[in-house]
Amino acid sequence: MAQLYTENPLNSEQLIPRNETIRFLLDYSKALYVVEIDSQKLDCLLN
Repeated sequence: MAQLYTENPLNSEQLIPRNETIRFLLDYSKALYVVEIDSQKLDCLLN
């Protein structure tokens, strides 16, 4: 476990997300709708 949290990681490459991941996040953010009822906030996904 200590190797996962070192200050100088062995693999310092920048991770680049795949196009499918970006597309999923954009679609998810467009479908996300927040409804506020009284003092509660509810997250809804619109299809």
